[in-house]
Amino acid sequence: MKPADHYQEDLASIRKMMEQSSKFLSLSGLSGILAGTYALLGASAAYYLIQFPLAPIDYRQESVRGANLVPLLAIAAAVLVASLASGYWLSRRKAEKAGQPFWNETSRRLVINLLIPLATGGLFTLLLLLNGHFGVVAPSLLIFYGLALINASPNLYGEIRYLGYSEILIGLAAALWPGYGLLFWALGFGVLHIVYGAVMYRKYDR
Repeated sequence: MKPADHYQEDLASIRKMMEQSSKFLSLSGLSGILAGTYALLGASAAYYLIQFPLAPIDYRQESVRGANLVPLLAIAAAVLVASLASGYWLSRRKAEKAGQPFWNETSRRLVINLLIPLATGGLFTLLLLLNGHFGVVAPSLLIFYGLALINASPNLYGEIRYLGYSEILIGLAAALWPGYGLLFWALGFGVLHIVYGAVMYRKYDR
């Protein structure tokens, strides 16, 4: 008969294999840090576009109405593209370093679980913009993003679920105080990403 410690090693190996088959473990914490940095840079650019020289904490519920939406959408698109590109490159590099496949059934499920809430939220936000409901754009983006993270969390690290909860709470706060949408946007997409990215990097990447 095997000693008890051998059975424990076997069980640990089985658990590890099951986790690798069901979770995308190549997500890099650095990608979260970079995404948060891009979001803060984007929020700074948006501030200078729609609020400057007023203080960032000034209540501005209608500030977007006087600004050109095209530059704002360009800033948001640049942040999104830079975040996706960084996440793809860093996660692929991490997978190659670990000798694991980057694109497999787990990563496909992850993309689908992320895209359904994100695409819905993106279309919903465009409809809000077309109808002039600028004050609830930031809350909508934060809430749908949080839902997407929670929906994809079974295929990611457990910390992602708590990031999703945090994004939803910040989105609800932004809906309660729509005049501070830019600040909540910077907090949710910027600060939280940096914090959670640093935690994941320290825990899983080192």
